[in-house]
Amino acid sequence: MQSNDHPPRKIRSFVRREGRLTTGQQRALQDLWPRFGLETTAALDLNKVFGRIAPRSLEIGFGNGDVLVTMAANQPETDFIGIEVHRPGVGRLLRELEERALTNVRVIREDAVPVLEKCLADGCLDRLLLFFPDPWHKKRHHKRRIVQPAFLELLASKIKRRGILHMATDWENYAQNMLEVADQSAAFRNCAGNGNFSPRPDYRPVTKFEQRGQRLGHGVWDLLYERV
Repeated sequence: MQSNDHPPRKIRSFVRREGRLTTGQQRALQDLWPRFGLETTAALDLNKVFGRIAPRSLEIGFGNGDVLVTMAANQPETDFIGIEVHRPGVGRLLRELEERALTNVRVIREDAVPVLEKCLADGCLDRLLLFFPDPWHKKRHHKRRIVQPAFLELLASKIKRRGILHMATDWENYAQNMLEVADQSAAFRNCAGNGNFSPRPDYRPVTKFEQRGQRLGHGVWDLLYERV
């Protein structure tokens, strides 16, 4: 008798929607990847990667890289790792890193989940950033949202005690869902108190997309959690 049971859905941090590469982005991927890119064939020694011991922040899904570049430029004392699967965004970020002569950023072009599981040591991150993940706004797609209990458990294993998980979204329904899921996690403490959102920290730049949304009256919700 055939079973109707389905295997549990594997967590993925992205949906592959990719536009066309510009000539500059293609050149950046070819020429600058050896300098800024990280291969994920083995566990990463971040002290060796950056050549120093420093606070470490990781951004999952950096998009076009504007926020990551700005944070890295404003916080030279911190090392940043950006994870993004979409090649145009990766190429654009690589060009910005070269133009700004930034040395405190490395890039991974893979799904974040296996990278977290296999390549990053437990407790290696001071801050983990998840800004504007796909909201999967249709109700029947909510189960595809990345912020789920199992995913938060994985993130918690990589963040140092008293380190920070910072999430942000411009979809109120998703913000409420994130809040409910994260508030129930025993690994995190809501920095604003259970049931509350946090003010945007100064270190998170406001993107052009966000500015446009604010002019149209759209909200943005930040959620900050301390690893306990």
